Amino acid sequence: MSDVTETLKTNAVGLEKNDYKGLPSTLCKGCGHDSVSARIMNVAYDLSLPPQRTVKFSGIGCSSKSPAYFLGRSHAFNSLHGRMPSVATGAMAANHNLITIAVSGDGDTASIGLGQFKHLLRRNVPMVYIIENNGVYGLTKGQFSATADEGQTLKYAGINDLPPIDICLEAIIGSCGFVARSFAGDPRQVETLLKAAFSYKGTAILDIISPCVTFNNHESSTKSYPFGKDNKITLHDITHVPAYQEITIDEYAEGERKQVKLHDDSWITLKKLEKGHDPTDFTQAIKVLRDAQVNKELITGLLYINNNLRDLHSLLGTVETPLAFQAPEALRPSPESLQALMAEMR
Repeated sequence: MSDVTETLKTNAVGLEKNDYKGLPSTLCKGCGHDSVSARIMNVAYDLSLPPQRTVKFSGIGCSSKSPAYFLGRSHAFNSLHGRMPSVATGAMAANHNLITIAVSGDGDTASIGLGQFKHLLRRNVPMVYIIENNGVYGLTKGQFSATADEGQTLKYAGINDLPPIDICLEAIIGSCGFVARSFAGDPRQVETLLKAAFSYKGTAILDIISPCVTFNNHESSTKSYPFGKDNKITLHDITHVPAYQEITIDEYAEGERKQVKLHDDSWITLKKLEKGHDPTDFTQAIKVLRDAQVNKELITGLLYINNNLRDLHSLLGTVETPLAFQAPEALRPSPESLQALMAEMR
C-alpha cells in the first residue's frame, strides 16, 4: 500500500469543506431546509468565510433549528419567536467585523416578527437574512402561516381564507437593497444568490421556497416540490464573480447580459431570459412579483438591488474599532461629565 496520504483540498483560510459542517439534522427526511443548510456550507467554504468571525442568528420554528446543522465552529444565538432581528442588530452594532447569517421562517418573519423584520430593513443592518419559506407551521403540526396560499386546503388546518404575505414585496417596499427568491430544489441558483448576498453591504434578503414534506407538499401549494419544479420561472442565468480573484465560468448561450457591481467591487453577471427583468428597477420588481401572484408562478432570481443605500454603520457613524473591543473608559462617561449633565437639568 502507498504511504502517500491524499491531501484534502483547503480554502484560502486553510479549512476543509468538512470544517463547515454542523450537527446531524433532526428535520424530516427530504426537508428543503436541509438542502439550504448544505448550500450555506458549500458557499461558506468557497468564499473562505472564517468561522470565528461568522455568527448565526435564528428565531423559533423548524427553520430556526437549522443553524445547528451548519458551521459548527461558529457562534450562534437562537432567540425568541420573531425577535431575532433585534438581537442580530444589537450584535452587529457592537461588532461590525462579524459576518452575520440570519435564518428565519415564514412564520417567524411574516407573522409575529413582521414588525421587527421591517425595522431591520429600515436600518439596513449588514447581514444575509434567509427565509426558509414553506407556508406552514411545521413544528406545531401544520397550521397555515402568513405566506400560505388563499383558498389552500390542508388536512388538519382546513381552508385558508386569507391572502398571503409576499416577503419579497414587503422587503422591497421596506427599502431593502438586495432582494432575491429561490427554490430549495435549485441548488446552483441558491448558491449563486448566497454568494452575491455575502458580497452586499447591507441587509440581503433571500426568500427560499423550502417545501415541508410532511404537511405542505401538495401539488396545489405554491410551496411544494411539484409546484416548484413545474412552475418555476428563472429571471436570469446568474454568475457571481468574486472580487480580486481570477476565475473561469461556463459558456453561455447567446443573449443580453447585464453586470451589477456590488459594494466590495465584485460583480453579478445577469443574462436576461424571457422576462427581460432589470433588477435595478424598483417599479419593475414590484410588478414582476404582483404578476407572479396573479399567474401563480414561482419567480426566482435577483429581484431587486440598490447599491446606493447607507448601511447601519454608515448611518450611526460607527468608529473603526468595534464597540466590543473598546476600553471601558471610552464607552462610559466619567462621573464628572455625568454631574455636569445633571446640573444642566436642574
